[in-house]
Amino acid sequence: MRVLGVDPGLTRCGVGVVEGVAGRPLTMIGVGVVRTPVDAELGQRLVAIERGIEEWLEAHRPEFVAVERVFSQHNVRTVMGTAQASAVAMLCAARRGIPVALHTPSEVKAAVTGSGRADKAQVGAMVTRLLRLSAPPNPADAADALALAICHIWRAPAQNRLQQAVALHNAKAPKGRTA
Repeated sequence: MRVLGVDPGLTRCGVGVVEGVAGRPLTMIGVGVVRTPVDAELGQRLVAIERGIEEWLEAHRPEFVAVERVFSQHNVRTVMGTAQASAVAMLCAARRGIPVALHTPSEVKAAVTGSGRADKAQVGAMVTRLLRLSAPPNPADAADALALAICHIWRAPAQNRLQQAVALHNAKAPKGRTA
């Protein structure tokens, strides 16, 4: 399975591609950051993010895209920018017919480090170890993107089985009754 992880942000949008299957060693295919100028108009920044995501999708041909689920923060302006960058990544994937999965920051941290409260340094250290890298990806947005891809590879099989079980249950349920 090849997954493009996207850590959305207006200034720095982390991107990382990981390949592998749960229970086996994973391989980093690529990692980077799509950057936009802080002083650019919002629409231009979103176009720059779209172009960057499209380049990654074209170059690496992932089977899935894993995006960090936007969560409520105290700074509404930051949340809005993150949500807009997230939507661009989802749109780019959907346009190509690539399934998108959303993972919360605590879900990603728990999957990669064992603790949903891990800090950025712990996530970076575990990504380095899991992908057998010589140094943590820099900036942290890049490491977070790889962590998203790892999380999806490890969690997708269980999530797919749950979705299939619900679909099967709903197909067998009498009309008008679903799970």
